[in-house]
Amino acid sequence: MKTRIFARHAKEGMKSFLRNGWMTFASVSAVTVTLLLTGVFLILLLNMNAIASQIEDDVEVRVYIDRSSEEQQIQELKTNLEELSEVKSVTFVSKEQGLEDLIDSLGDEGVAFESLKDENPLQDMYVVKTKVPKDTVIVAQKAEGLQAAAEVKYGKGTVERLFKVVEVSRNIGIVLIIGLIFTALFLIANTIKLTILSRSREIEIMKLVGATNSFIRWPFFVEGLLLGVVGSIIPILVLIFGYNFLYTEFNAKLKAMFIQLLPVYPFVFQLTLILVFIGVFIGIWGSLTSIRKFLRV
Repeated sequence: MKTRIFARHAKEGMKSFLRNGWMTFASVSAVTVTLLLTGVFLILLLNMNAIASQIEDDVEVRVYIDRSSEEQQIQELKTNLEELSEVKSVTFVSKEQGLEDLIDSLGDEGVAFESLKDENPLQDMYVVKTKVPKDTVIVAQKAEGLQAAAEVKYGKGTVERLFKVVEVSRNIGIVLIIGLIFTALFLIANTIKLTILSRSREIEIMKLVGATNSFIRWPFFVEGLLLGVVGSIIPILVLIFGYNFLYTEFNAKLKAMFIQLLPVYPFVFQLTLILVFIGVFIGIWGSLTSIRKFLRV
């Protein structure tokens, strides 16, 4: 496309955006409200996804070694675990190290367990990490049948519920966001349609004198793009400052519960790009969809 023609389309789109007054305001408001709600759900969904991933990464299988096992049997157990296709890593943890870790995790209260060092009641074990967290249950079941494995623990019952809750939460979040976007598309398409209706005679004349569909569409394309960009400004600013406040006030408290929010940077930049993209897509799609029927002369 020639620069002169593109400049003409951009100028016409800008003029239409500015002169339509209340219709433009209504369209921008629809984009703003939708993106604000979408942004809130995105923040919740992405943080929930990150927290779920953190929790999933902590899921592991602990294979306790039979006290009567010989060195060769212990090594064979490790080899057998590593050969499982679902396994990512196998780490040996001695009972001495296990006790040290327990004391450290309890902080000041761990001092009471110092006396157990001489008569350590714990067992040596292998800590097994899976490639995919959901395979934890499968690996645990397979490990139970291996020689020298006295006991296998992975949080049975709790782990299954955790994966179920995470999956349902993710699906609900995705459905809500998609639903909001489609609602916005419908509202904006109908709002823009009212604007185009007042110019249907103009479009009809342009068609009759030989203007191509693409020539007519371009100004509306530019107008839709502007609607999306302008409509995304307020939600982006509100969400950036809101998330920064939320992170500053609550992240330290959540850390004490072993939950960590996504860092403000680069998260807010990623969120900005997503919202601008959604806003532009909604605006352009709404404009082009609305004008389609008026091009059939």
